[in-house]
Amino acid sequence: MKPQRIVIVGSSGTDMIIKLDRIPRPGETLLGGEFHITGGGKGANQAVSAARAGGNVAFVARLGQDEFGDQAITAFVKERVNVDHIYRDRKASTGVALIFVDKHGENSIGVAPGANGRLSPADLKKARKIFTGAGVMVVQLEIPLETVQTAALLAAKSGARVILNPAPARALPDDLLRHVSILTPNETEAELLTGIKVDSDSAAAKAASVLRARGVQTVILTLGARGALVATSDSAQIVPGFKVTAVDTTGAGDVFNGALAVALAEGQPLIDAVRFANAAAAISVTRLGAQPSCPSRREVQKVLKSV
Repeated sequence: MKPQRIVIVGSSGTDMIIKLDRIPRPGETLLGGEFHITGGGKGANQAVSAARAGGNVAFVARLGQDEFGDQAITAFVKERVNVDHIYRDRKASTGVALIFVDKHGENSIGVAPGANGRLSPADLKKARKIFTGAGVMVVQLEIPLETVQTAALLAAKSGARVILNPAPARALPDDLLRHVSILTPNETEAELLTGIKVDSDSAAAKAASVLRARGVQTVILTLGARGALVATSDSAQIVPGFKVTAVDTTGAGDVFNGALAVALAEGQPLIDAVRFANAAAAISVTRLGAQPSCPSRREVQKVLKSV
């Protein structure tokens, strides 16, 4: 069966990364870190992840009419991402993230959304045709909530599976969650959405149950190195992660969501799709940066075959 098209709706930006021994404290200046500039933004990361994992990907986004925007378009074309519905904004710059990464791979991030904050429901309606025939649509929360809701509605009406990655964490209305096929929070995001501290497998299952009760069909609660809890109407089970030495966790959740979309668009069973996504995310944390860390299809399959 030919894989169905994947539509990613969301943010795109430029990441400026400094690698340090530790994250600076307020008011503190640290010297000696490496500096890198890479493509970023949760939507863009997911689009690149999905494309490298073998997906047929179209990206709907808004960039500034500036050099960072030009560089992003060039990079997407190189990755074979459809850019027909990436709009250029003359009033706002391309989004930027400033990222500190410590020697353990943990990070601290500040974001200037720029043009991402101007991706509108009208933009999505202009891109309506790209949803027709799509198998999966992925959206996150670095764009206006009304745009997220429009994306979910358009995708649901077209018959596509709607994956909502609720990051950065924020409260969400039930009328959005009712259109969500798969919600993919991490532990922090699940706690914000449910009020349940996810500090055990049983707490994760309880949080997933609360989210499903609000209208979500399936919850995939990512648990970092431990893997992910998959909760459906039938069961809740942990799909184990893969043991690696983390260098940089930036973008790992985005890689997970992009790879998950590919596996589902190919018709893989849900648990197999989550294993595929776990493998992709595990590879990504062994490398610096978000988009540069996205693994190829061959790399993901190699990890899956090794266990």
